Amino acid sequence: MYPPSKNIAAAEYYPTAPPQQAPSMGVPAAAANQYYYSEGPPPPPPPLQVESRIAANTPWSTGLCDCCDDVGNCCITCFCPCITFGQIAEIIDRGSTSCGASGALYTLILCLTGCSCLYSCFYRSKLRRQYGLAEGSCPDCIVHCCCESCALCQEYRELKNRGFDPVIGWQATMERQGPAVTFPPPVGAGGMTR
Repeated sequence: MYPPSKNIAAAEYYPTAPPQQAPSMGVPAAAANQYYYSEGPPPPPPPLQVESRIAANTPWSTGLCDCCDDVGNCCITCFCPCITFGQIAEIIDRGSTSCGASGALYTLILCLTGCSCLYSCFYRSKLRRQYGLAEGSCPDCIVHCCCESCALCQEYRELKNRGFDPVIGWQATMERQGPAVTFPPPVGAGGMTR
């Protein structure tokens, strides 16, 4: 009925129609340039792209002045804020920076300039963006400059209330939470090389 297929070195690509409806929250987003093959083996599936939408202006789980809710953390933060800051930074950066490196940089900035609050307020802003937390009546830099210890304690408690354990770090927290969805690494150009 059909003539025998010719040996074609490369497969022919035919684009598919783009998706008609926007994906809902938590559903992998479809790529606009999907293809199907007329001949040859099918390609590996594309990496998943998950949309995440976080409600903006979510209230903090504890107040700024609730430092004594966690007395141990309050004492550590008052006498050695670099430890608490390092723990917070490791979780916010999802393990890409270590507690020790962040704490050492915080201490160095504190010793050289006395303004470590300018560094730590950056992480407060990052935490607020990640979880859609409300800024409050004062900007992050003012909160950190006026009451550094209270701000660090609040951020620490927020992470704990969201299921993280800053004391054991990012990697151990992820292991404790169990297996999670892993995403394949991005596909690089080139293919097999020697």
